[in-house]
Amino acid sequence: MLIAGAGGFVGTCGRFLVNRWSAMFFHGEFPLGTFLVNIIGCFIIGLCIGLIEKANLLSANESLLLVTGFCGGFTTFSTFANDIWSLGNRGDWMMSVLYLVASLVCGLFLVWVGRVLIR
Repeated sequence: MLIAGAGGFVGTCGRFLVNRWSAMFFHGEFPLGTFLVNIIGCFIIGLCIGLIEKANLLSANESLLLVTGFCGGFTTFSTFANDIWSLGNRGDWMMSVLYLVASLVCGLFLVWVGRVLIR
């Protein structure tokens, strides 16, 4: 639990910093900070799972730290879902659908890329 918690702490701090950074440089309606942490997290989890699958190059504790802890703290499905709902609720359905599709397509692609890079 402490290993996952330590990873979660670092991931959460990283998410906070990415959201702050994106808010300084991007002022549009698109929820860039949440989008970035989610797709970056997809890439990281793809790399980690690739390392686990390729001759167990990550130990159980390293997996707990990185996959469960860091990626769990860094990425945020609840904020992603709320952003989609908020955009739609404001009547900005095109942006809502764009965000949903871009997040899913980029996320799945980057999980694949992370896993392929390890092979």
